[in-house]
Amino acid sequence: MRFTKDHEWVRLDGDVATVGISKHAADALGDVVFVETPEAGKTVSQGDSFAVVESVKAASDVYAPVSGEVIEGNDALASAPETVNADPQGDGWFAKIRVSDASQLDALMDQAAYDQYLSTL
Repeated sequence: MRFTKDHEWVRLDGDVATVGISKHAADALGDVVFVETPEAGKTVSQGDSFAVVESVKAASDVYAPVSGEVIEGNDALASAPETVNADPQGDGWFAKIRVSDASQLDALMDQAAYDQYLSTL
């Protein structure tokens, strides 16, 4: 699992990246009440906003940690947005992206580097 400074995570399986927000981000948002995930077929570039998460505190964009084509949005979040709070780095994933450039993951933080980054916030 790799992380961005915007608190997204990405897990690569072959050429498919599963993407969501970190536990830190989910905790900071508070109770998630709405999630808008991207449609399959949408092309995203690294750093682009590709999803929206709303909580009782705020609405936030979710940024693509890698470039590629969305092959699946997590439609289950539409009826159960609280899954993002309950399991942000598991069932609360936002999208699956067929990665166009796997080397982009090299610039992302591993768990230890992300934990160190969080300690500076």
